[in-house]
Amino acid sequence: MRSVLGHFCTGVAVITGIDGGEPVGMTVQSLVSASLEPPLILVCPQRTSTSWPRIARGGVFCANILNSAQHALSLKFAKSGGPKFDGVPWRPGRTGAPILESALAHIECDVHSVHEAGDHFIVLGRVVDLAAGGTDGPLLFYRGAFGALAS
Repeated sequence: MRSVLGHFCTGVAVITGIDGGEPVGMTVQSLVSASLEPPLILVCPQRTSTSWPRIARGGVFCANILNSAQHALSLKFAKSGGPKFDGVPWRPGRTGAPILESALAHIECDVHSVHEAGDHFIVLGRVVDLAAGGTDGPLLFYRGAFGALAS
């Protein structure tokens, strides 16, 4: 299944939140616009994630869409535990969730609902604020490797 679905190119995002005043984050490939009215997005964290329960406790999150130069950042946030925010410039968004300064775009959400789905959760976030500002291309993931759009 992984090999076949790997033929579907995805973007890469870092989902961030605040837990007990501390920033927390994780890398995801599943980020989808689910509804325009009401505005909802969908993300799918793994059930084994140690970051997702901490983000969920806060009830809000920010999806930071990474640019093509942020491969190392995506790997940093993909690891379990550790000081993920060391050296990463960020600012609190409207919800308080961290907005990564160099992201292509960010989408701040309230957690609308969470559903169990096998080895993942399906999380719907109600969009409360969003903006795009980056000019670089997106960081992509295809067939097990990171890449970028050709100019």
